[in-house]
Amino acid sequence: MILTAEAKKEIFAAHGGSATNTGSAESQIALFTQRIGHLTEHLKKQPKDFSTQRSLIKLVGKRRSLLNYLHNTEINRYRAIIAKLNIRK
Repeated sequence: MILTAEAKKEIFAAHGGSATNTGSAESQIALFTQRIGHLTEHLKKQPKDFSTQRSLIKLVGKRRSLLNYLHNTEINRYRAIIAKLNIRK
């Protein structure tokens, strides 16, 4: 699934403050979470797709590093994004 430009703008507007704020940690985490959910559903149907499995692991690592950054710099923003996206710690 390729996210359309409109879908990305909605994600950025909901989590980043505005549709043009694409670089904030919250908007990137929200985008990664959307992609992780899609890849997880794909792997449930295609369990032997190892290239998708590798890209899922890389995405989870990127999201984790952004979450660690938020946790170390601004704990309130970290707690808000965790609660909003229902991410397990």
